[in-house]
Amino acid sequence: MKISQRLWQVCLLLLSVFGGILMGLTPAPVEAWPLAWIALVPLWFAVANGQKLRQCALYGLLWGIGYHGLALFWITGVHPMDWMGVPWLASIAIALFCWIFITLWGAALVAIWAGFLFWLNQKSKLLAVIRVLIGTALWCSLEALWSSGSLWWSSLSYTQSPHNLIILHLGQLSGPTTVTAAIVAVNGLISEAWISYQHSREQGRERVSQKGNKREIFYQSLGKSATPSPHHPITSSPYRPITYISMALGLLILLHLIGFSLYSRPLVQAPQAALKVGIIQGNIPNRIKLFPAGWRRAIEGYTTGYEALAAEGVDAVLTPETALPFSWIEQVRTQSSFYSAILDQGVLAWVGGFGEEGRSITNSLFTVRGTGETVSRYDKVKLVPLGEYIPFEQFLGGLVNRLSPLDAHLVAGKPAQIFETPFGRAIVGICYESAFAKHFRRQAAAGGQFILTASNNAHYSETMPAQHHAQDVMRAIETDRWAVRATNTGYSGIVDPHGRTLWISGINTYEIHAHTVYRRQTQTLYVRWGDWLTPVLLGCAGLSWFVFSRRYRRVSGD
Repeated sequence: MKISQRLWQVCLLLLSVFGGILMGLTPAPVEAWPLAWIALVPLWFAVANGQKLRQCALYGLLWGIGYHGLALFWITGVHPMDWMGVPWLASIAIALFCWIFITLWGAALVAIWAGFLFWLNQKSKLLAVIRVLIGTALWCSLEALWSSGSLWWSSLSYTQSPHNLIILHLGQLSGPTTVTAAIVAVNGLISEAWISYQHSREQGRERVSQKGNKREIFYQSLGKSATPSPHHPITSSPYRPITYISMALGLLILLHLIGFSLYSRPLVQAPQAALKVGIIQGNIPNRIKLFPAGWRRAIEGYTTGYEALAAEGVDAVLTPETALPFSWIEQVRTQSSFYSAILDQGVLAWVGGFGEEGRSITNSLFTVRGTGETVSRYDKVKLVPLGEYIPFEQFLGGLVNRLSPLDAHLVAGKPAQIFETPFGRAIVGICYESAFAKHFRRQAAAGGQFILTASNNAHYSETMPAQHHAQDVMRAIETDRWAVRATNTGYSGIVDPHGRTLWISGINTYEIHAHTVYRRQTQTLYVRWGDWLTPVLLGCAGLSWFVFSRRYRRVSGD
């Protein structure tokens, strides 16, 4: 008996890892996004069969490692860092440390979810539908908590981007939480079908009489019949498996119908709202970007690209994050060739460069008129962990201090910035900020009419730029805005408010492109109300648990 229990526990451990790996295959590079609708099932089943809280938390941790570890493996692309003077072995150590640290940070969310769900159920032996409601509310709440910090990227919602545009339109209702809730709820219902099937088989084998059992009386008072298995710690469902499969399928279809109704709305584009924007993808590898060879190549490439786009009659030109890796004030003072081209051509430019903030520097985007006047500036708010700053620096600084190539410390911009341009307010995201939906939602609510994102991405594999593009697709849908993406080495692109990619660049290529986008002043429910779904789910889950647990204790006499 002990051997079989141990084997069963090992099977549950392997099942949890397997589920996490399935979810890890949903974003780029594999992009098997349909798997997201079943990849949480193995973990849910493992938690349902867990015996202890620590055991269930371990299942969650392993699932999270499988998911985040695979989805974020591109982080190891920071190696090699010999161009920064970091020895080869030290470079590997830093890359592995970054990957493991951020993987475990994401996996901790899943471990807390699994442990807390098990604990709640042990307190009152929840009905399956209530367990699904609570599990969904818990996951959404934890994602909201994690995304409010500095380390965030792989929400369950982004597993559907950029392919399942219909379901991503649920983001217009309450942001990415809506998509995450849909995924968790469908997985939960499928899991309950499996749990119900497992219990029915155990009932068939054991046929243990439960007459007079208070728990049976309790379920009879609800109009159902259920006989929990002594080997099944979570109360079994009063419904047959086909019922839960039908509920899962019905919910999946209903959610897609709602998304389709939003996706099908025509885009009304007023001619006077048109804005022809040029994009320059400079393709300056990081290994030379911060050295004289890179400086010369950047100045030459962006000057040539700007002049070519100006000749095409664009209204403005967007460059990537730190396209000119200098202080922009210094570029103006020395009359660089790029700045001189602006004076000659008279076309507005959004220039990525460094700003000055006392003795520190900022990662900034500047609005420069054709007259050469800098009329607005946006400073990056969400700095890249372990790259532009070191989280928990007092503990980790000595290990990864050489990761940043900058001589001076970057400082973050103020969260409440407004980016004014001659064409109206813009919504700006620099690189890592694309993962933070609230950052874009706030600017849209403040009157932002179109999205500008500027990124580098040069030191990673093709996986990271693809995932980055997927994040910007979600932000465009949630805010109902056109998005213009300029990156250093790819993928640059144009995304319409329905999330359709109308143009995308190659990878590791020098490219320029001109495209007409439209300024919009619509406000989605998400832009107006923010993430209202999470507190609603929490309120419903809390009320359901309270009512059910009180009734359970009263009937069972506990």
